[in-house]
Amino acid sequence: MLRRRRRDGEDSPGFDEHGEPDLTDAGTAELDRADGSLAYDGPADADADAAHGGPWDISENYPPLERIDCGSLLIPAHEGFDVQINVAEEQGAWVAVVHDESGMQLQAFAAPRSGGLWDEVRREIAENIAESGGRWQEVAGPFGPELAAQVPIGEEGRQTTELAAVRFLGFNGPRWFLRGVISGPAATDSILGAPFNALFAEVVVVRGDYPAPPREQLEIRLPEEARKALEDQLAAQQSDEPGWYLPDPFSRGPEITETR
Repeated sequence: MLRRRRRDGEDSPGFDEHGEPDLTDAGTAELDRADGSLAYDGPADADADAAHGGPWDISENYPPLERIDCGSLLIPAHEGFDVQINVAEEQGAWVAVVHDESGMQLQAFAAPRSGGLWDEVRREIAENIAESGGRWQEVAGPFGPELAAQVPIGEEGRQTTELAAVRFLGFNGPRWFLRGVISGPAATDSILGAPFNALFAEVVVVRGDYPAPPREQLEIRLPEEARKALEDQLAAQQSDEPGWYLPDPFSRGPEITETR
């Protein structure tokens, strides 16, 4: 068993600077060497600084804020936060919100009317982390159960022992599921993580009325102004460079960033 002391004198696990468990407010846990998990024994106090009430469905009476329209996601525009849209072959498209040295990846998916998709996804994420040589712990966060993890980093297909701290958030909405992945210092520092908690709570999900199987990702698209700017840029390149063609839409290209 591996434990550390909390500020109040109670034992608490998590991950320290050497990659060992050290989550100061997570309750009591034991490291299961067989699957890389931490068996969680009790709830943790939710982040007192987190906003409550969201994330929101487009049909709900959500707080009026300036938000960036990214299709299925309306992202709150906050000072000092960059909103980026990225595309990768295996992950599809996602919205990344970056602040200082930390970031949060956001994706929304179709879900069954019965809900509960986050419970299934959370277990699958934990299994994948353990299989890749990482570590995870289920803790109680401001939006319910979440995963505090350390995952291997490095180029795809190459073995590495270096681990990076990551927080996996999930929220079940009406016929949709929202996932957030926080990386960087905000993944382990509650003060740095509080603005990301607040932003996650202010996201509005646009599910749409069309039928979609559970787990199908909801559409991510560029905001109108960014789309027009990109079209103008591509048109200019096509006129200046004979033989130039549109790149593979599934290969990662320039990121579209909106800074507030």
